[in-house]
Amino acid sequence: MFRKALLAAVALGAMMAGSAQAADKEFRIGILGGENEADRLRNFQCLADKLQSELGYTKVSMFPAADYDGVIQGLLGGTLDYAELGASGYAKIYLENKDAVEPILTTVQTDGSTGYYSIMVARKDSGITKVEDIKGKKLGFADPDSTSGYLIPTVTLPAALGGVAVKDYVAETGFGGGHENLVLEVLKGTFDVGTTFGSGVGEWEKGYTSGNLAKMVEKGILDMDDLTEVWKSPLIPNGPIVVRSSMSAEDKQAFKDFMMKLPESDPKCFSAIQGGDFKGFVEVEPAFYQPIIDARKAQIGS
Repeated sequence: MFRKALLAAVALGAMMAGSAQAADKEFRIGILGGENEADRLRNFQCLADKLQSELGYTKVSMFPAADYDGVIQGLLGGTLDYAELGASGYAKIYLENKDAVEPILTTVQTDGSTGYYSIMVARKDSGITKVEDIKGKKLGFADPDSTSGYLIPTVTLPAALGGVAVKDYVAETGFGGGHENLVLEVLKGTFDVGTTFGSGVGEWEKGYTSGNLAKMVEKGILDMDDLTEVWKSPLIPNGPIVVRSSMSAEDKQAFKDFMMKLPESDPKCFSAIQGGDFKGFVEVEPAFYQPIIDARKAQIGS
């Protein structure tokens, strides 16, 4: 009798421990740098709340890294479950460990495209109106792991500069510490020109429909009349939403389904985490980013 009671107690204890472990599910969100931390946390709070209420996570933690590499290292180390990356950030992870994360979705612009642009801006009163005018000037990049803020300009600008490498055409280059700060530094005169990003769709006065310029206009910290567009890159693939590869197949699918429905189930939250107006999400695979992976690999080797 005692033995049966003991076995029952052990079984009950194991069941309770198992239930507690199953219920104790944490989801960890990585948020790229480029915008001040308070704004990033506020924009993603709705997503954290919905992940708890709709997918049953008992804890959702948000990690707003100081720069792009903070999120990249978190994904490589397996300490983050999800992040939305730029294509170059994903390429960096892929080249180091292609099995660390899986790209599952990317955004669709309001015009139906799945791309955006690197946009070089200068102060309107600078006298710089075209890309050739940056000769001998100080050029600011957003972040070394940014697609639009560094990789694409360094790879594609030479074609617009008569085949001359960027570093040989301008007097000096530097980094602004993220897209938002880079634009502010251009306005302050720290840089003559700087590279940021936007959808290239919609009105210039609003900073286009999405991207860093649009977010800054919406927050009231940028008047587009103070800037002029000096150069726009070829179309860049929209960055991927990635998940940790070691996440269970069930959790991956549940998260993917949740995100696919978000533009209709909560348009305000969708717009907040994306930083502007988008049509929705579309499924994506690693092959979509192969040109960026190749460009990053070539740039590292140069």
